[in-house]
Amino acid sequence: MYKRALLILGLCVTVSSCTTDEENPFLITPTQVGPLKKEVKINQLDSIFAGDSIVRQTTGPEQLRSTDEIKIFDKDGNALMSLEPLQEFDSTSTIGYIRILDSRYETKHGVNVKSTFKDIVENYNISRIENTINSAVVFLDEINAYVTIDKNQLPTSLRYDTDSKIRASQIPDDAKIKYFMIYWN
Repeated sequence: MYKRALLILGLCVTVSSCTTDEENPFLITPTQVGPLKKEVKINQLDSIFAGDSIVRQTTGPEQLRSTDEIKIFDKDGNALMSLEPLQEFDSTSTIGYIRILDSRYETKHGVNVKSTFKDIVENYNISRIENTINSAVVFLDEINAYVTIDKNQLPTSLRYDTDSKIRASQIPDDAKIKYFMIYWN
């Protein structure tokens, strides 16, 4: 009887935790950002975001026009995300990059665009940190993401140096995320 009760309780917990992830319309996983899944094609966005606004930024001559960036806004005009196709000039291309703009989009550990570096370190393994002109780019390979931290938040000795290796210990806990990017390729 006791084993049976534990089995039923375990099944209930498993089922409820699975449905919680599926019910969160703003969940970020390695293969999903809200309603977008890794295999979604650019030409499917209109049906996925039927109640929202999609703005496509295109460049090039009319006959060779390519979509560079696609911004998604909710029905209230709030920017949700910005997308880039993996292949230009191809409406059947999948999504290559997603810039998260709305703080409701978050990982299962609650990391979102308003998180701090401490939130990242406490919840994810940092794969590597790249030093660019204006930012430290922190890669989180387990969720196919990277975040940028503005160098203005780093120690003065690192702000104007692109050659030094930036270590996680050099980034202040309270450093805010500048960009939260998901990459699928």
